[in-house]
Amino acid sequence: MNILKFITAGSVDDGKSTLIGRLLYDTNSILDDQLEAIQKANRKNNDGTVDLAILTDGLKAEREQGITIDVAYKYFQTEKRKFIIADAPGHIQYTRNMVTGASNSDLIIILIDARKGVIEQTKRHSFLASMLALRKVLVCINKMDMVDYSEDVFTTIRADYERLAEKLGLEGVDYIPVSALKGDNIVHASQAMPWYKGEALLSYLEAVEFPVEQTNNWRFPVQWVVRPQTDELHDYRGYAGRVVGEGLKVGDEILVLPSEQRSHISAIELAGKELSQAEDAQSVIIHLADQLDISRGDIIVNASHPALAERHFEAKICWFDQKPLDSNQVYLLQNHSRLSKVKIQEVFYKVDINTHELLYDEIIKLNDIGKVAIKAAEEIVFDLYADNPKNARAILIDPRSNLTVGALIIEELAS
Repeated sequence: MNILKFITAGSVDDGKSTLIGRLLYDTNSILDDQLEAIQKANRKNNDGTVDLAILTDGLKAEREQGITIDVAYKYFQTEKRKFIIADAPGHIQYTRNMVTGASNSDLIIILIDARKGVIEQTKRHSFLASMLALRKVLVCINKMDMVDYSEDVFTTIRADYERLAEKLGLEGVDYIPVSALKGDNIVHASQAMPWYKGEALLSYLEAVEFPVEQTNNWRFPVQWVVRPQTDELHDYRGYAGRVVGEGLKVGDEILVLPSEQRSHISAIELAGKELSQAEDAQSVIIHLADQLDISRGDIIVNASHPALAERHFEAKICWFDQKPLDSNQVYLLQNHSRLSKVKIQEVFYKVDINTHELLYDEIIKLNDIGKVAIKAAEEIVFDLYADNPKNARAILIDPRSNLTVGALIIEELAS
């Protein structure tokens, strides 16, 4: 049974938490004590039914205000698949939380209020979905019950979003009209929208597939060097980490970056069992044919498809901090488990989310998205976004506060 990781995004009160609550409720994925707790919470909808959104509102402030602030993760499964859901906040000031959740997701559900249509947050979250190279976008046009289940409303909003998707380069976007409150097209097909001939949300999520690209440009960031040094395992030396990409197998010639040492993979372990190959996102221990000097933060790559190791590059940035980006400040760049000192050498522009216009000579502030040139104190191992999106991501940390202040997508080498 495979796992689908997806995130819900949209503006405030678009019904993201209600949709997830309805999905859990109608699939009988809520424990009795959870159901009892939400009934006792005394938060009701206008029609007197229990407010299912409270299932994902873990923070006290969220329950009091009826909004989502932090990313909430929920887990459930059906006979066909397991699911990990990230419920992202809709407020613009919590865009950074949405980026965090989306970076670990395969699919994004963008909710649009049928009464409002495509708005600024729709554009912002769609831009981020494009920037993060999410593999699939599903648009759920919610609150169809509030517009009398109108096919014309659905068709108009879909056409508006298709124009936005074309601008952003989002391909293969799918659309489902739903009412999370009433349960229409969530788990069961809606009787109120006979004009819609597609799948309900759950059926769609159970069936959606992503093609596996056997590019062999796998990456293996070393998280830990395993050296028990016991009598039974005196010569044991393994490297623990999480595989990024497909194709890692026993016998592959490897390159350790940034040191450029070479060897071959002699064995792959998972929970004490030997594997002939490892899959994307598997946490394994690999063994090499030679004893090399490898440390946490090094990246082992396929020698026939090496990554880049550079000090100068250009990247898209999404700024998370209340303080504006400071080009005089030294930041820490973290990609996988390696920390390196960097400076922002130049801000090329930032993007107006509504018009997609590039704004020059602007200060990058909280939730702004722009493009910058970065200079590192040592070689950074990465791939360009166009070649391998999963290894083109990094975060910026302010060493003074230890706060994550930005997310990066590395696009090209410095010109």
